[in-house]
Amino acid sequence: MATKIITIANQKGGVGKTTTVINLAHGLTLHGKSALVIDLDPQGHCARSLGVKSEGGANYLLSMGLGQSETQFVKQQIRNTNRKNLWLIPGDVSTNHAQTTINSANYPVSWIRETLERFTGNGLDYILLDTAPSVGGIQERALWAADLLVIPTSAEFLGTDGVRNISQMLVKLQKNLGWQGSLLGVLPTMFMERIREQSASLTDLEQAFPGKVLAPIHRAATLSECPGMAQTIFEKDPASRAAEEYGMFVKEVLRY
Repeated sequence: MATKIITIANQKGGVGKTTTVINLAHGLTLHGKSALVIDLDPQGHCARSLGVKSEGGANYLLSMGLGQSETQFVKQQIRNTNRKNLWLIPGDVSTNHAQTTINSANYPVSWIRETLERFTGNGLDYILLDTAPSVGGIQERALWAADLLVIPTSAEFLGTDGVRNISQMLVKLQKNLGWQGSLLGVLPTMFMERIREQSASLTDLEQAFPGKVLAPIHRAATLSECPGMAQTIFEKDPASRAAEEYGMFVKEVLRY
């Protein structure tokens, strides 16, 4: 199996991107796959969620060249998460410097895809990219790098508005820049069906993206507690509804 690149993105923050990346990555490894998470968000929350120190690995990945010595240095930024077959290239505030470099030097839209090729093959099944909500050079290039795109969203107006913005960007990438990836799905997160607005927003999403809205992840206190304990939901509460729902999502990803 060729290495698949999965980008997790939305132009709104607080919609569960990092939670989705961490639990998807760990869930894939529990099915015998190998996964490398790359944190492209300057907040560096992937590292904290996995119990790893936030560092500037993502900055080096994005800003260094593709030569042999640069590649060797970048590969040294991979961190062990103490979970079988799950690795991380952490990010921190220095990722902002990489975005400035990318924009000022006008790197091609294919840049992130090109710099990730040093990791593909060699038995690695998945690369997962966590992205910042801000629009900029990194997000556009992370979308173009994706074989599969997942858009987590809260089931409310501002969250779904971010989904529409991302989908418009995808249309431009396909028409103007030859993006060949596909939308795996829109993932409603922190869902509460008893709130009328959220049920209505879910219906709107299903109408706007027929066949692409995944089964929702319900709001759960146990999910919000996971980062502080540096655990995934499969570690903290494997019998919970949240673990069951993320498990179903993992199985959906494995179908591709």
